Amino acid sequence: MKETEKEEGGGRGGTTKAEKDQSWIPKIIKKRVCTTFVEDSSSNGALCQCGGARETHASVATGDYFSAAIVSQWDSAQHSSEYPTDAFGELEFAGAGKRHSHFLRLSCDTPPNTVYTLMTAHWGVPPPNLVLSVVGGEGKAKVKTWVREVLRQGLVKAAQSTGAWILTEGLREGVGRCVGEAVRDHGTAAPSLAQTKVIALGITPWGLVHNRHQLINPQGSFPAKYYVRNTLQDSCCLDNNYQAFLLVDDGSVGRRGGEAGFRARLEDYISHLRTGIWGSGSIEIPVLCMLIAGEAAMLKQVDLSLRNSIPWLALAGSGGAADLICEIVDDFSPALSVSSATEGEGEAPSVNLRDQIMERVKRHFPSAAERATEKLTERVLSIYQNRDLITVYHGEQEGPDDFDTVLLKALVRASKQRDSDDSSPYTEELKLAVAWNRVDIAKSELFNGDIHWKYDDLEDSMTDALVNDKPQFVRLFTENGLNILEYLTYERLESLYSSVLDSSLLYELLHRRLSERQGASGSVPSLAPSGKGPENPQSGPRQASFSLYEVSRVLWDILGDVCQPFYYSELELDNITNTRKSLKKVNKLLQGDCVYRKRRCAYPWASLFIWAVLQNRREMAIFFWEMGGESVLSALSGCKMLRELSKLEGETETKMSMKELAQKFENLAHDVFSKCYQSSENRSFTLLIRKSPVWGGATCLQMATAGDARLFFSHDGVQSLLTEIWWGDMERYTEVWKLILTFFFPPLIYTRFITFRERDEEGNTKVAVKSIETDSLYGETIFSFNDIKHTEEEAEEYNDLRSKTKGYTPGTPKRPFVISRWRQFWSAPVTSFLGNVLMYFLFLLLFAYVLLVDFKPPPPVGPAPMELVLYFWVFTIVCEEIRQTFFVGSYPLSQRVRLYIQDMWNKCDITAITLFIIGLCCRMFEWSYEIGRAILCLDFMVFTLRLIHIFAIHKRLGPKIIIVGKMMKDVFFFLFFLGVWLVAYGVANQALLYSYDPRPDWVLRRVFYRPYLHIFGQIPLEDIDAAKVGEVSCTDNVTLIDAGAEPCMNTYANWLVIILLVVYLLVTNILLLNLLIAMFSYTFSKVQENSDTYWKFQRYNLIVEYHSRPSLAPPFIILSHLHLFIKRNIRRVPSVKVHHFVLEVTGKRANKLMTWEAIQKENLLTAQNKWLRGSDTERLKRTSAKVDSVLKQMAEIRDHDRRLRALESELEYCSSALSWIVEALSQSNLIKTTRPPPRIREPPSSCLS
Repeated sequence: MKETEKEEGGGRGGTTKAEKDQSWIPKIIKKRVCTTFVEDSSSNGALCQCGGARETHASVATGDYFSAAIVSQWDSAQHSSEYPTDAFGELEFAGAGKRHSHFLRLSCDTPPNTVYTLMTAHWGVPPPNLVLSVVGGEGKAKVKTWVREVLRQGLVKAAQSTGAWILTEGLREGVGRCVGEAVRDHGTAAPSLAQTKVIALGITPWGLVHNRHQLINPQGSFPAKYYVRNTLQDSCCLDNNYQAFLLVDDGSVGRRGGEAGFRARLEDYISHLRTGIWGSGSIEIPVLCMLIAGEAAMLKQVDLSLRNSIPWLALAGSGGAADLICEIVDDFSPALSVSSATEGEGEAPSVNLRDQIMERVKRHFPSAAERATEKLTERVLSIYQNRDLITVYHGEQEGPDDFDTVLLKALVRASKQRDSDDSSPYTEELKLAVAWNRVDIAKSELFNGDIHWKYDDLEDSMTDALVNDKPQFVRLFTENGLNILEYLTYERLESLYSSVLDSSLLYELLHRRLSERQGASGSVPSLAPSGKGPENPQSGPRQASFSLYEVSRVLWDILGDVCQPFYYSELELDNITNTRKSLKKVNKLLQGDCVYRKRRCAYPWASLFIWAVLQNRREMAIFFWEMGGESVLSALSGCKMLRELSKLEGETETKMSMKELAQKFENLAHDVFSKCYQSSENRSFTLLIRKSPVWGGATCLQMATAGDARLFFSHDGVQSLLTEIWWGDMERYTEVWKLILTFFFPPLIYTRFITFRERDEEGNTKVAVKSIETDSLYGETIFSFNDIKHTEEEAEEYNDLRSKTKGYTPGTPKRPFVISRWRQFWSAPVTSFLGNVLMYFLFLLLFAYVLLVDFKPPPPVGPAPMELVLYFWVFTIVCEEIRQTFFVGSYPLSQRVRLYIQDMWNKCDITAITLFIIGLCCRMFEWSYEIGRAILCLDFMVFTLRLIHIFAIHKRLGPKIIIVGKMMKDVFFFLFFLGVWLVAYGVANQALLYSYDPRPDWVLRRVFYRPYLHIFGQIPLEDIDAAKVGEVSCTDNVTLIDAGAEPCMNTYANWLVIILLVVYLLVTNILLLNLLIAMFSYTFSKVQENSDTYWKFQRYNLIVEYHSRPSLAPPFIILSHLHLFIKRNIRRVPSVKVHHFVLEVTGKRANKLMTWEAIQKENLLTAQNKWLRGSDTERLKRTSAKVDSVLKQMAEIRDHDRRLRALESELEYCSSALSWIVEALSQSNLIKTTRPPPRIREPPSSCLS
């Protein structure tokens, strides 16, 4: 214990968050201290056999003479004890300039699961997809040059590409130093944050580390300063290129091998864990030990590891134990072994094999004693029996380029020995490739056309690729036999949602809904978001089990009212809108058998697309979008979801990536629709208003509106549809003055004064006749503007007409011309709009006339008849607003009210109506007459400002109105700064000029009103400058001032008042006003570029509003309201205008429309891929790939040349031997020949030439 007491205080503690998170470590992690001094005979009693000096041992250890006398060999388990660790935290290498590394001193008997959880959960080390344990090459032995290249170009590169951990001793000597330098060089050459970092972990004996006293601090070091001297030479100091260090303490000092047992247990523990997020992978984490050189003692570690079925990779030519094992594996055939049975059966290998192995052992370890040689021979024989787990790598011949492929084949070879023969021989190789995300290996080795893959072979790997975000493998599997319809069931979809990271926004939203559902059922949520904590550090995070109900609710929260809830039919919630009832039914359903989970997903690609978008997985979401149908609507839906999620996301980087991906999907929707519009205008119109069964009955226009897809709305095709709807059955180029004139002379409708699109016999406009031939594959015209209902009357008659059209005969009566033409004119939205504009101007004229001319006193004198007409007019406006709020749409009442209030102009209407009602009530009484008149004057201003919204439809005024709206935000910022200066100057000015003035109205006037007028140049110097004050009747008597007299101006600090005025005018008139002008200029230049896009987006909302309004304007709109009341409540005719611009397309027409849309999407993707292949970047990539291929072929040619040379030398030897035999036989008398020996034929002269 003296060592501990002597070395304490070397590190520095702190109160950082990392220290608080790891304060529990000493309670669980222990160290080992020698408690029995066993004298080392070679040190004359100065040293213990543990390697420590006598004075470093505690008095208890040195005083136990009896125990020391009967012990001849020091043993860690018997002669050392565990105490709380005193060295842990973060490590800062002095002068290295690197990030901090983590370190921990731990006992050699520490459970590996505790250490693994500490590294992954608290230190932030990402879980591995592979563990490469490099052993051998310790000490100061020279590492060969080609071994350095294998470590630098092969091992570290393979670790980066596979997401592996590299385990070494972590010291600045031998192979550990080479690995550290290779990791450093990799980090320098690949600084991109997006690339996978190489994780190098050092596991070394605590007693071997130099300057270890610098790490000791019982409270933890955050960080500990670690000084290293002479970094150019090999030493036992820690290497600063490692991310973490596990300092294994077995109580010894200065000895190697004390960490071997813990290292083997850690490797065995990791090998039983699964890859992927929370162990969601399809395979266990592969562990591969790599042997480089090594002493004789290394054979024991290799043997024990092989018995645990850990595969090994031995580097031939590196020396020591590695060369011995390579010779045994390569040179000895399996026939030499009599039996491969286990040791328990007692059968021994053949004597011949034993002798040969012993000969090889003596050759490689000549200094070993005779008894040690026999033990080594037994070790090598045991290793030879597990030779199938050993792969030999000839680094000097093969080179480091394909080292990752060598690792893959080594692991596959080992896995084939462990697994049964029932599985496909290539399944394990595929799982490893997926775990490492090496799609290039999978394409070249597994999916090259030589292997026939079955669905069962790809199922687990597909799940692994989905959960761990490997879109290239998902694409590869779908292209090679995996049927997504069979794969994706609702149960698997729920498991995909349950696998999301607990740090993601989606997890938080799902867990919130899960808690709500389980709270309704009275149960506790089946999840702890994270099991990290000092009480139980080895317990990893536990995942929640989310159902489709949580997914549906999250989608409902994100998408809102634009579509019907998802997965409600599967959960049997079709007709339930009450949340409490739905929770009760879902809980009852989930407690049962949940039959829906076994069913296949109705729309698998759309479901996977939603799953990927909610997790912000860019490549995965784009791939699912490419594979799914309804491309335009799916892209707009992805845009909507991502923009809503970005509002909820707290991390700036993630929020920006969501916004970028949302813009990407909006661009895709715009580009695909462009292709569709170029192909067929009518079909593209149908595409925009088609009701989608995949997306809950939403249309492209509705989703684009909800997702704020302004770029999509700016497309000419969308605007063309809106223009057609706006003009109805009239020609879009009709002059506005003709419409206005027709309002006052309705008989002009029946003349050629206004041009209408003529109809065919079925009621379709002749505009669509030209497309009948191109759309004939649908069986009928794809689109007709009669499919978009302009009035409810026309909708009803249209449905009736359609039902009769199927049995249409020449004698079928048509609608009378007078009625049809009348409805064609008055049902157009443009007619409704112009009528409302004209009547609104008349309303404002009437309002102004009443306020200015005919505003009578309260009753009984007033109000005047014109004022009563005004009241009735406002009453009809109120009726229309009530209709828009409560009787438009099919959503619940609360949602309709919320949607109505969200609109800014609706808020303006509510304000105007409220003010009018208050003013009306006040003007009816004598005491509040003037108040009511003032309120009505203000109300007139609000009604007049409502004109801005009306003129938003204008092509030139609309963008300018948008610019003005943006500038209003700048005005508010200006007013804030102006208010600060105005109050500061006004209060100081008032206090300096008038020492006492109790009149509140005058105080407020001088504090606020007068400084505001100063900005515009109204500066009354006689009230400010004492030198220009004339004869004024004033007083300084406080009593008179309280009575209302004018106080005299204080001239004491008048010079300060002048200075404040100068400063105030300088700041407001020069600084703030110019700042406001600069802000206006910036806003104008910024918005002007996109003002047309903004206007086109807002134009849609205005068209929707007037499309849904009755044809008559207030005050005549009351007639339309009475008509609607009779139809809805007396005749019980259902409304057909609950949705705007919705067209039902089903059956064959829907299938052909989706096929046509998919073809246009494929054309777009083909064009984009063609452009991408022609870019300079792709050309350089292809050139680089070709150069690599040529280099590989040249390497193969050199290898073939080497083999041919070796073959020629062997043939030359055989030829010489045969010549010698022939000569010897010819000179002897043993054999009598009948003919002379054959001679070598000379090659023809042509060949020589």
